Amino acid sequence: MNFILALETAFAVNKNPENAFAMAKYMKNNFPFFGIKTEERRRIFKEIWKENKNEVSANARVIALDLYSIQEREFHYCAIEILIKELKGNYKKEDIQLIEKLILNNSWWDSVDTIAKYILGEYLLEFPLETKNVIERFSNSENMWLNRSAILFQLGYKQKTNTDFLFSECLKLAYSKEFFIQKAIGWALREYAKSNPEIVRQFVENSNLKPLSTKEALKNIC
Repeated sequence: MNFILALETAFAVNKNPENAFAMAKYMKNNFPFFGIKTEERRRIFKEIWKENKNEVSANARVIALDLYSIQEREFHYCAIEILIKELKGNYKKEDIQLIEKLILNNSWWDSVDTIAKYILGEYLLEFPLETKNVIERFSNSENMWLNRSAILFQLGYKQKTNTDFLFSECLKLAYSKEFFIQKAIGWALREYAKSNPEIVRQFVENSNLKPLSTKEALKNIC
């Protein structure tokens, strides 16, 4: 595809080995990088996207998966950003398969958290009747990143937050020894506390959460 070829060429031209080493180290060396910092990467990406707008719009899902199959992390970020924009208001019911695939592949907090909030969360707003089955399946999975996504998908919901889902997922996974799960529970509760601090305080006080989850949840509550 012209878009991907153009993007590969531009990223290769603008690579920075020194930055790449530092960026890979920050991500625990899970992925190689070109070393293009976010602002510059987005500038390059958006310029090429604009030049290939019709191709991207017509093939967003395929392009995103193709980008996700390339090893450098910058491509994964681009794939996620394409889906956030192109699929909003245009999700198909079967897109949950695509979403799950993205969560399960090239998994780390930076990609999973963005997918959970801006893609999974948006998908479930458009297909609310799917929420119970999807979230139960994710939270019952042995995959930690699906578990984390089940906790975080309502991060942008604010007053639309379904507290039954939020609290039940926090309690279901409260036993976990995984740092990323304990942190996610605290983060989700802290975010909802911006809308309803007293409800969150009461929940935390009456729940046997891990110390990290409790600390994170109550961080901004006076």
